[in-house]
Amino acid sequence: MLDPYNRDIYYLRISVTDRCNLRCTYCMPEEGVTLKSHHDILSYEEIEEIVRVAVKLGFYKFRLTGGEPLIRKGILDLVRTLANIEGIETLAMTTNGLLLPKYATELKAVGLSRLNISLDSLRADRYRQISRGGDLTLALAGIQAAREAGFEKTKLNAVLVDGFNDDEKENLKKFAAENNMQARFIKKMDLKSGDYYQVEGGAGGNCSICNRIRLTADGKMRSCLFSDCEFDIRKEGIEEAFRKAIGNKPQKGHKSLKREMIQIGG
Repeated sequence: MLDPYNRDIYYLRISVTDRCNLRCTYCMPEEGVTLKSHHDILSYEEIEEIVRVAVKLGFYKFRLTGGEPLIRKGILDLVRTLANIEGIETLAMTTNGLLLPKYATELKAVGLSRLNISLDSLRADRYRQISRGGDLTLALAGIQAAREAGFEKTKLNAVLVDGFNDDEKENLKKFAAENNMQARFIKKMDLKSGDYYQVEGGAGGNCSICNRIRLTADGKMRSCLFSDCEFDIRKEGIEEAFRKAIGNKPQKGHKSLKREMIQIGG
């Protein structure tokens, strides 16, 4: 489907949960966020229906995000179901990697195409600080598990914070190369001020070629990460929410004041 600026929109990012086992400083405020109730969160049956409608509308690239998608119970069943939908060319997942030692082999077996793994530092103290308590050894074990499971073209997502971890860029790039990963560097963004940047090593942040919309865990279709324009699929209906989100997609990002990054899915 084409948006008002003639961009072909074929990529849907699906947040399956607003919960996470880390509390990264660039994703969640220190005081946390108010979590949605189980009733508010989309069921797997609803997500399947949404994806089937998306495919009918011309979408073929999908990514599961969170929060942390691997903490949602039954996530393997959802991946298996979506992977079997005809018309999907790519079904990927963004994860912090901590649970990959448990899930990587099964994720590969049920049809997940590819992984993006977040890793913002190779120093245990910095990793712990930026993730508010995370264990670097678990993240590294997750990356190893993904390799052993046979995942290829895995991307390493590193958020760079000026004066904190930006001096690790070359080391992260080297680590990615040694582990057959593609490094993607994302300068810390601010939804409230509207500060965003193009992703180094990826297409994100380049508004002129943006091809995506986002589905929040509570069923809101969002036109843009940096916009509060969103449509409730339960009230609007799935296809109408898609059409409204694409039809109202802004030419470029501005600000998002109503949600934190963890509540959108990044």
